[in-house]
Amino acid sequence: MSTRDTKIVATLGPASSSPDVLERMIRAGVDVVRLNFSHGKAEDHIARAQLVREVSAKVGKEVAIMADLQGPKIRVGKFAEGRVHLEQGARFVLDGSRTELGDEQAVGLDYKDLPRDVKAGDILLLNDGLIVLKVDEVRGEAIHTTVVIGGELSNNKGINKQGGGLTAPALTAKDMEDIKTAMALQADYVAVSFPKNRTDMEMARQLCNVAAAAYKHKPGMIAKIERAEAIVPEVLQSILDASDGIMVARGDLAVEVGNAAVPALQKRMIKLAREQDKLVITATQMMESMIVNPVPTRAEVSDVANAVLDGTDAVMLSAETASGKYPVETVEIMANVCLQSELAEEIELDADFVNKTFSRIDQTIAMGALFTAHHLGCKAIVALTDSGSTALWMSRHKIHVPVYALTPRVAAQRKMSLYRNVRPMIMATSSDRDEAMTQAERLLIERGVLKSGDTYAITCGEPMGTPGGTNMLKIARVGG
Repeated sequence: MSTRDTKIVATLGPASSSPDVLERMIRAGVDVVRLNFSHGKAEDHIARAQLVREVSAKVGKEVAIMADLQGPKIRVGKFAEGRVHLEQGARFVLDGSRTELGDEQAVGLDYKDLPRDVKAGDILLLNDGLIVLKVDEVRGEAIHTTVVIGGELSNNKGINKQGGGLTAPALTAKDMEDIKTAMALQADYVAVSFPKNRTDMEMARQLCNVAAAAYKHKPGMIAKIERAEAIVPEVLQSILDASDGIMVARGDLAVEVGNAAVPALQKRMIKLAREQDKLVITATQMMESMIVNPVPTRAEVSDVANAVLDGTDAVMLSAETASGKYPVETVEIMANVCLQSELAEEIELDADFVNKTFSRIDQTIAMGALFTAHHLGCKAIVALTDSGSTALWMSRHKIHVPVYALTPRVAAQRKMSLYRNVRPMIMATSSDRDEAMTQAERLLIERGVLKSGDTYAITCGEPMGTPGGTNMLKIARVGG
């Protein structure tokens, strides 16, 4: 079993869709695969999901599948020559009514409502902020701008408004169809792009639950925080309340709020998510240079390490594994950076529990297991769990004692693949408590986790198999 606590999410694409490369990536440390619904057709995603399940079974490691919805296409249209060069100081028009291909003077819009979302003086950032336009005036469907920072602008590049304020709904008609596809392949997580409020997440969850009902499946919902509106403290809190976790989506977020604001926001989001018993994924350009280079930059290594030290559940790779030259090597290096960073973590478990009260018995047992295992120097914490909630609570606190979550449900095992410091395993648990505990010890001895004389903490619920029923903690010694 891996000794690494932080999980790795890898995006599948042309570079990583062969059985051989995917197998090597999973063996190198991938815990969750991301299917990016911004690219490809439904049948492509279904085929890749099937491949993931087959390769996972071969490797003997269940990985979770995360379906990442495209969200609204806030983009310019196409150009006659495929691209234009915009000169600083030049006039340029974004025209929602334009049907012909674009040129150096004007281009059409995929997002027809943009003229109603902007006014004179607003700053528009195109192509991840590389092109900057200042709005001079809005006339009907045409936005007249002056180029502040010029450069090359090509087909379908994204548009952001500095400071946020675009009204595009988080869920498009395409997303609603993609949700049906994602539930047909029983994706373990669904990531929602550009949510502005809790209603966006509640609507996405409802659509997922309806589409997944036939499969008796319920995915975890991840809110991608990438709009300026979403980082307002009370709004972020409400989105978090309606989600199972968040993704610090640093690309679009940085364009809207400025690059300099993102590191502090990232730290705040990771801290808030952990405090609220929610998951958090840190994403975008983590090892960007490895798309073309066999080694990362020192700055990228530090970036990954800082996210790990802040307590992120997972770090995510996008183009690095989807279309890069070195998908397997990128995963190997990222796994090693995570591991080395975790060795430097400061454990402040006692401080975590000061002034804390727990209203639930199962949560109290989970915290008791952490506290006891830490101070006794246990080799492992074992959680017999049906839904995975006990393991989730345990994963919110840094502790250098691995948590082995044993569940009879494959869906729970896959979902727990994203939880920091949790090693999920499948075990058909006996309904007899003592027999179940014996089974668990036997399994962990077989897997090389425990050996004679090792001390471990184990939690379970009585009666066995009741979700949310964890009510017992036992400290045991192998062979003792």
